[in-house]
Amino acid sequence: MSATNILFLMTDQHRVDTLGAYGNPRVRTPALDGLAAQGTRFDSFFTPTAICTPARASLATGLHPFRHGMLANPERASGGQCELDESQPLLWRRLRERGYRTGHVGKWHIGRENGPEHHGLDGEHLPGALNPVHHPSYERWLRERSLPPFAVSDPVFGTAPNGTGRGHLIAGRLRQPAEATFEAFLADRTVALLEEYAAEWHRTGRPFMLSCHWFGPHLPYLVPDAYYDLYDPDTVPLPPSMAETFAGKPEVQRSYSAYWSSDAFDAAAWRKLIAVYWGYVTLIDEQIGRILEALKAHGLWDDTAVVFTADHGEFTGAHRLNDKGPAMYDDIYRVPAVCRVPGAPARTSDAFATLIDLNPTLLDIAGLPAPDPCDGSSLLPLVRGDDTPEARAVEDRDEIVAEFHGHHFPYAQRMIRDRRHKLVHNMDGVHELYDLASDPHELRNVYASPLYAEVRRDLAGRLYRELLRRGDPAHSWMGYTADIGRGRAPDVDGVADEIA
Repeated sequence: MSATNILFLMTDQHRVDTLGAYGNPRVRTPALDGLAAQGTRFDSFFTPTAICTPARASLATGLHPFRHGMLANPERASGGQCELDESQPLLWRRLRERGYRTGHVGKWHIGRENGPEHHGLDGEHLPGALNPVHHPSYERWLRERSLPPFAVSDPVFGTAPNGTGRGHLIAGRLRQPAEATFEAFLADRTVALLEEYAAEWHRTGRPFMLSCHWFGPHLPYLVPDAYYDLYDPDTVPLPPSMAETFAGKPEVQRSYSAYWSSDAFDAAAWRKLIAVYWGYVTLIDEQIGRILEALKAHGLWDDTAVVFTADHGEFTGAHRLNDKGPAMYDDIYRVPAVCRVPGAPARTSDAFATLIDLNPTLLDIAGLPAPDPCDGSSLLPLVRGDDTPEARAVEDRDEIVAEFHGHHFPYAQRMIRDRRHKLVHNMDGVHELYDLASDPHELRNVYASPLYAEVRRDLAGRLYRELLRRGDPAHSWMGYTADIGRGRAPDVDGVADEIA
């Protein structure tokens, strides 16, 4: 039994600051906190793009979104690519070639029609972005256990952008006990597959990778009363970035705020909504705890790597925004990530890393090389505490570059972020520059400030170089293409002067 099993846990739209392991003293997340205490907690972990399908496709392929081509959620793809290119070396195919059983429970959202079973995984396609609460499998599961059906009371809606009519559903009281929730359904399905895989592992030594992906804590926050009222709103601090004015920032952010009617809620209402979001996080943590306990009960703890992360974050009122969208703030780009590998020391890491790195990491855990092509690097040497060139290469990263192609409408952005500054290049609208040391909540856009001219020039040049190196066509709308088209080396400093 030399191969290591893999349990992969993923949430959707999960803020880093909702976890005790990441410094929240109020939210109860004992399962994930315990996992972090035994593994590597990544403190500078990012999504390559803050939108579900492209981020998940990057995990599946190990490629930047512009390379794998799935640039938007299928519901809003506007004629773009809606399924994975099966000619690419997808993660699960590589694992099966290594002899692994592969299973998936929960949110897929990588393709419109092709679910996990299409790609050879054990599991059922549960389509869509939100809990499919009327899916026949869930409703049958409820009936078999004499549990009440899905129902919501006291819904909380925003206001339509024109000030009249009903806006988006944000939260509501779920008229079901915790054991009837969709979150519990997914945990049950995962535990059942885990039991099957454990029996085969103990009988034959065949390893497995089993994934459970929750649809939450993505809005709307529909949770039972016990979680809806779990946290006292009076103890909930409002995000400092609620002081956002949008002065000197892309107009699209103000429009998006109106679209989500964020200003329709006063401070007390926002505290309650955040408290309910926290309750949703605790509900999911409890289901994660059930799965981890099952892993131990089946005698697999010492033979199984456990990885937890999220596809992206959520605003939840930060920057007077909600959901995610055309703004590259850390609220939605920085995500939690924990990797616990048997025999590896418990530690924290501030190394820059992304979901793309998890593709070669999971393969490395299975004893497989990174795919070709691959845009990420295995984090396993770092997790093990190895003093190797591979580990040092990850630890020495000094920047993260991310991309965005639009959600409700096309909107192209590229971001470069280092330890001190962040530059966001918007194809349409003004560009953004934030000094994260003096302005950690990204409220002041200093792009036009003469005091930051050298910083602006340096970051623009670095972003241009990286986009060019990747082959990202976005470099062409940064303002300079002539010499590249003629086959000459670009004058990067000149380019930086132009675009800064």
